[in-house]
Amino acid sequence: MQLFAIETGHFKLDGGAMFGVVPKSLWSRTYPADENNLINMSMRCLLVVNGDRKILINNGMGNKNKDKNTLYFHLDDSMVNLKNSLAKHDFSMDSITDVFLTHLHFDHCGGSVDKDENGNLFLAFPNAEFHVSRQQWEWAINPNKREKPSYPPENLLPMKERLNLFEKDGELFPGFKYKIYNGHTMGQAIPFISYNGKTVVFTSDVLPTSAHIPLPYIMSYDIQPLTTLEEKESLLKETIENDLVLFFEHDFYTECCTLESTAKGVKVKEKYTLAEIDGQ
Repeated sequence: MQLFAIETGHFKLDGGAMFGVVPKSLWSRTYPADENNLINMSMRCLLVVNGDRKILINNGMGNKNKDKNTLYFHLDDSMVNLKNSLAKHDFSMDSITDVFLTHLHFDHCGGSVDKDENGNLFLAFPNAEFHVSRQQWEWAINPNKREKPSYPPENLLPMKERLNLFEKDGELFPGFKYKIYNGHTMGQAIPFISYNGKTVVFTSDVLPTSAHIPLPYIMSYDIQPLTTLEEKESLLKETIENDLVLFFEHDFYTECCTLESTAKGVKVKEKYTLAEIDGQ
C-alpha cells in the first residue's frame, strides 16, 4: 500500500466560526488570523494506492463554481490543485478507481463533478465508484435550512449512477476501515488506514486542524456540538492509546501529528508530513 497527500488548493474561513465559543485570544495563539479575522485553510486529500485500486479520500471544491468560491472563500488553487497534485505522483483523474467521501459539504466533494463549456455536468472521475454513508447522502439531498448552502445539488446528483452507500462502521478493503461520526454532520465517515505499522486517521471535520485538539474547540458549523465533544474525546483517547497518526485535511500548517496526555490535557506530541512516517 502507498499513501500520497493530495493538495487541492487553499481557502479562508472566519476564525470565530471555526473555533466556536472559544475566544480569539486563546485560539489565535495556535492558529493565526489576518486583519479580517480570516484563517488559512487547506483542502488536503489522501490517495490510497492498494494494488490496482486507487482510492481518493475527498477532492476539494472543484472548478464548477470557482468564481463564487474565490469571492466568498478566497479560493487559491493557482499553485496546487487536484489535477497537478495527482500528476505530481504520476496519477490522473481517469486512473482513480474509488472516491471515498467523508461527507458531502462542498469543500470536500466539489471536485467529484465538473462542468463543460456548455454547462453540462459530468463526473470528474469517469472510472471511479463513489463511497459515502447512506445517512450523509440522504441528509445532503434533503438538506436542512442551516446546511443547505453546503450541499449544492450539482455536486451530488451526477454521482447517483456510481454510488455505493454504507450504513455503519465497516471496511472498504483490508487495511482501510471507517467509522461514522454524527457531530459535525450526520453520517460523516472517517477512514482509519493501516500503513507501514501505523494507523493513519483521515480526520476530516471531526478534527479539522491540530489547533482543534482541545475539547472545547468546536466549530460553529457542527450541527450537534455536544455529540462532537463526545466523539472528539473518544478519538483523542483512542489516538493516544493506540499511537495513531492524525492526518489533517484543513490544517494549513500541519499535515500529520501524534498526541500525548499531559497534566494540562491532550497535547500534540510530534508534527510531521505523511512522507516522513516511514522514518518515525
